[in-house]
Amino acid sequence: MVSIRSISVSPGSLIPADLPWIVQHREDRCTLCGRCTAVCPTQAIHLAYRRQRMPKLAIGGGLGNEYRTFMGIRQRTDVEHKCIGCGMCAMVCPNEAIAPEPNPNDNRLRFLSNQKGDAWKRGGRRNVRETNLDRLVFTRISMLTDPALDAGRHEFELNTILGRIVPPEEFLRRKANNEWIPPVREIFPFIIGSMSFGALSPNMWLGLLQGVAYCNEVLGIPVVMATGEGGCPPWVLKSPFLKYIILQIASGYFGWDEIIRAIPERQCDPCAIEIKYGQGAKPGDGGLLMWYKVSKLIARLRGVPEGVDLPSPPVHQTLYSIEESVMKMIQTLSMAWDFKVPVYPKISGSISAKAVLNNLVRNPYASALLIDGIDGGTGAAYNVSMDAMGHPIASNLRECYLDLVAQGKQNEVPLFAAGGVGKNGNVTQNGMALIMLGASGVHIGKYVMQAAAGCLGSEKNRCNVCNLGICPKGITSQNPKLYRRLDPDDVAQRVVDVFMAIRTEMKKIMAPLGRSQSLPIGMSDAVGIADADAAERLQIRYVC
Repeated sequence: MVSIRSISVSPGSLIPADLPWIVQHREDRCTLCGRCTAVCPTQAIHLAYRRQRMPKLAIGGGLGNEYRTFMGIRQRTDVEHKCIGCGMCAMVCPNEAIAPEPNPNDNRLRFLSNQKGDAWKRGGRRNVRETNLDRLVFTRISMLTDPALDAGRHEFELNTILGRIVPPEEFLRRKANNEWIPPVREIFPFIIGSMSFGALSPNMWLGLLQGVAYCNEVLGIPVVMATGEGGCPPWVLKSPFLKYIILQIASGYFGWDEIIRAIPERQCDPCAIEIKYGQGAKPGDGGLLMWYKVSKLIARLRGVPEGVDLPSPPVHQTLYSIEESVMKMIQTLSMAWDFKVPVYPKISGSISAKAVLNNLVRNPYASALLIDGIDGGTGAAYNVSMDAMGHPIASNLRECYLDLVAQGKQNEVPLFAAGGVGKNGNVTQNGMALIMLGASGVHIGKYVMQAAAGCLGSEKNRCNVCNLGICPKGITSQNPKLYRRLDPDDVAQRVVDVFMAIRTEMKKIMAPLGRSQSLPIGMSDAVGIADADAAERLQIRYVC
C-alpha cells in the first residue's frame, strides 16, 4: 500500500499538459534507437522503464494479472528541462515516431519560470505576431508615365548611401578649396544587422562573411554586415574583407583591444563604425553574453576570463549625455580612422529619438542614425523588457524623417531602421515600406538567421534559447559539438540566395512606381494602410 504522504508534490509540480510543448510519442513505431534523446538540446525527453498491467483470464475461471516491463520515451516536466518545441527529435527520428506539438491549453510554465528569484530571460523575439509593417501596401501604380519599366529587363539603381551627404554647392566649394569632405559608402539597403562573434557561433559568423564577400565580389551586390558588440576575429581585421564590415562599439567595449591593435596592419578601412547606445528589443539595458557562451576563443578575443557572464553597462560610462557623445566619441572615432570612415550611433526607438537626431544634425562628423524598434530580436533579455518596453519602428522613423524634412536636411543625414523587418517572412515588403517612410536602408538579423541557417525560433515561443548556448542548429552556440552541425559553405550559399531574391523583389516593387534611377526614399504617397489611426499617425494614405 502506497501512502498518500509519500507522494512528492511541490508547488512547482507540473504535468505535460501544463507545458507550452507536449512531446507526442508513438511506441508502435519507435525502435528505441536513442537518436531523439541524444539530440534534444534541453534533455526534455529520456528513456525510462515502464511497467504495464495486462489482465488475463485464469485457468478455472476468474481474472489474473501479468505485467510487461519495457523501455519507452518519457517527457520531463520540470522547468529546467522543458521542451522548447525545436523539433530536433522529429528531424532525426527514422520512423516518424516522435514530434512536439504546441499545447492548445493555457500553459502554467509562465507562472513558474522565475526560479531562485531570478526573472525569466530568453533569446529570440517577443511572442506577438502582429506588426503594422505587414499591413502597409504600395498603392501608387504607374500606368502611363513609364510603361517601359520591366522588373526583369530594366536597369534599376538599388543601392543607397551610408554617410553624410553635403549639399552640392558645399561639396563643390570644399573640393575646390581641398577641404575635408565627409566619407560615404555605396551599399545595398538591406544590411545584416548587429550579431556579435560570440552571440553567433564561429561557423555561422564565417558563413555570413563568406556570403557577403561573394555578393560583393562576384554578384556586384554591395551587401555589408555589422559585427555587434565583441569585435571579430583578428584575421578578419587584417584581411581585405574588412571593407564589408561595420564595426560596432558598445558600452562594454568588448573586442576593441584587438581592433585597435590591428589598425596599423589593416589592408583597408571598415565600411563604417557603429556606436551602440541602445537596442530596440531591450531599451535601457546593456548587452549580455551569458557564461554558457563565453568559450576560450570568445574570452581571448574580448580580454576576459573564460566562463563568466559578460554584461555591458546600460550606458557608456565615459559619457554624460548625447551632446557629449556627439562631440567626444564620434569625433574621437573619426579621428582614429583618419576621418575616412563614416561613424554613426545606434539608438533604441523612443520618444527621445528626435532629440538625438537634432544633435547629430548639428555635428558635421555624424554620418547617419540607426533607430532600432521594439520588434527587434536579441540574444538575451528579460521577458518584461522584450514585451513591454520600446517604440514601434514605423512611427518613430516617420517622425524623425519629417523632422529632417522640416529642417531641409532629409537628403543630408541618412536614417536607417531596424526592428521586426521580415518578422513574418515579408522582408522586402517591410524594408521597402520603411524606405518609403523615410529610411535610407534597413538592418535585418533574425530573418537572415532563419533564411540562411534554418533558425527554429519563432514568435510563438518555439525554441528561443539563443542565450543559453544550446541552439540545436548550432547557430548561436559556442559548443563545438553543436556548431559543427552547421556548414559555413551552406550558410554562405543561402545568404547569396536571400540577397538575390531581395534584389528581385525590390525591382518588382519599384517598377510599378515608375522609379528606376533611385530608391523611393520618403516616397510616402506610394504607400497606404487600411487603418485610419495608423494612416493619420504616419501621414500616409488611408486605403480600405
